[in-house]
Order: sequence, then C-alpha cells, then structure tokens
Amino acid sequence: MRQEAAGGEQAAVGVDTERHPLENGLAVAAITIGVAALILGSIPATHFFGAVAAVIGLPLALYSQLISATTNERWLNVVGMVAAFIGGAFALSHGGFTI
Repeated sequence: MRQEAAGGEQAAVGVDTERHPLENGLAVAAITIGVAALILGSIPATHFFGAVAAVIGLPLALYSQLISATTNERWLNVVGMVAAFIGGAFALSHGGFTI
C-alpha cells in the first residue's frame, strides 16, 4: 500500500525547485549582450561597438555556461555565445576596433 508524504505534494523527479538568481541574471545578460553584438556588428557604421560587445559577451557567456544550473540557462548561454561570436566576426569584417 502506498503511503503519502507528510509534507503534502512532492516535486517531480528531475525538476529543480530552487531559485538561481545569479545564474539566471548571467544567462539573460549573456543573451542580451550577444544579440546586441550581433546587431551592432552587422551594421557597418557601428562595428566598433559590436566588437566591444562581442569581447564582453563571449567570455560572459562562457562563464555563465560554466556555472549554469538548469537546461534553460544553458540554452540561453549557448544562444548568447553564438550570437556574440558571429557578431564579433561581422564587426571584424567591417573594420573591428578601428574608429
């Protein structure tokens, strides 16, 4: 016969019920800066700012991936990482760090 837990409802197996404010914040920052690098790097007039955003966004996304705790955070980190890399490549093709 099955016994119910004294605490009431139980969490599903594999579901993380803890909060991760640092990890979530870094993941959101990584994707935001990565998309900004992609947009700024693809516009020839803003290539310098795109290159700077890529230099900031790629290491941030890598560090955020290192400490991520959930799959959703990892998805955001990878998308931000790829966006920062491609944005940096666009920025370098338009002139990179030259003003």
